[in-house]
Amino acid sequence: MQTALPCVLMRAGTSRGPFFLAADLPADPPTRDAVLLAAMGSAHPLQVDGLGGGNPLTSKVAIVSPSAHPDADVDYLFAQVAVDRQVVDTAPNCGNMLAGVGPFAIEAGLVAARAAVTTVRVRNVNTGALVEARVQTPGGTVTYEGTAAIPGVAGTAAPIELRFRRIAGARTGRLFPTGRRQESLDGVPATLIDCATPVMLLPAAALGVDAGACPAVIEADRALMDRIEALRLAAGRRMGLGDVRASVLPKPVLLGPAADATLAARYFTPHTVHRAMAVTGGLAIAAAARLAGTVAAELAAPGDAVRLRHPAGVLDVALEVAGEEVAWAGVVRTARRLFEGKVLVPARIWPGREAADRRRERPLPAAA
Repeated sequence: MQTALPCVLMRAGTSRGPFFLAADLPADPPTRDAVLLAAMGSAHPLQVDGLGGGNPLTSKVAIVSPSAHPDADVDYLFAQVAVDRQVVDTAPNCGNMLAGVGPFAIEAGLVAARAAVTTVRVRNVNTGALVEARVQTPGGTVTYEGTAAIPGVAGTAAPIELRFRRIAGARTGRLFPTGRRQESLDGVPATLIDCATPVMLLPAAALGVDAGACPAVIEADRALMDRIEALRLAAGRRMGLGDVRASVLPKPVLLGPAADATLAARYFTPHTVHRAMAVTGGLAIAAAARLAGTVAAELAAPGDAVRLRHPAGVLDVALEVAGEEVAWAGVVRTARRLFEGKVLVPARIWPGREAADRRRERPLPAAA
C-alpha cells in the first residue's frame, strides 16, 4: 500500500523540488522527515526511487501554510534533504526555493491574486526572516512567461522580486556572532557573519586557490576540501552552532576580486561547490562587502549595489546598510511550475492523515 500526497514540482531560482501544503504532511517532524526522505528517494546517490535529482540543488522541499504572523500571509518551511544520507535539515533557509513560494501560495488559494502584480508576504519558519515576493499576475492569474533571465537557468521567465527584511542574525541572533568582523581560523583570515544565513567567508588566495576556479577543479582537490571542512567545523563552534558535522551550516565561501563585478565568489553547499549562487548566501556576502573590516570588504570593488560573479554568471544584490544594521536586501529570481499531482510513499512510513487519526482513535484492547 502507498499513501498519495498532493504536491507541485517547481523550478525555483536555480533549485528544484516539490512544494507541499503543510496540511497534507504529517504534523510531527520525525514522521514528516521520513515521508520527505521517501518522496525524494534518499539515501541514494541518484535518488532513483523518488523525485530528487541526485544533487543538493534538486533535493529541496518547500512546505507552505497560512501564517498567523501579523506581517505575513504565508509561512514557508524549507527542508534540505540529503541525497546520499537519511538526513533532513531544516536549519537553513533557501532563497531560491523561496522564489516559488509566492506563485505556489497564489495558485493554492492561500493568497488572492491582484491585477498586474501580487505581493505575497512570506515568513521563513527556519530563520524568522520576513520576505516580500512580488509575483506577476496579469488579469489576476500567475504567469511564468517573461523576459527576466537569471544565471544558471536557460531562457527567460517572469521576474519575481524578493525583498528580505530582518535578516541580520537570522540563525544566531547576531550579525557577527563572535563580535568580530574578521578573525583567524587556523591562520586563515575569516569573517563569520549571519545575515539571511550563517556563512564563513575566506579569501581564496589564503588557501592557494583562485576564487574564479571551476567548481569541479576545487572539488577535485581533496586536501583543499578537507581543510575547508575543518575550518567550517571550527567556525560552527565559534558561531555558537555547536558540532556542525551533521548540519549544512555554516556555509563556506571563497572570495576574491573580479574584473567585472564586486567580488568573485565560490559558495559551498557545504561539501560541494554551488554551480551558481544561493540567494541567502549572496545576501550574506553582499552585506559583508559593504561592512568595513570584513574579509569581503577588503576584496570588494567600491559601489552601492553588489554584483557577485559566480560559476553561472552574476548575481545582483540591492541592499541598504546603515551602521551595523542591514535594513533590507533584494534580488530578482524566476520560477516555473513543472508538474502537479501526487507523490506516492509507502504506507508503512505514513498511512495518511485519516488512517493515522483512525489508529489513534482505535480503543485499546481490554485487559485480560
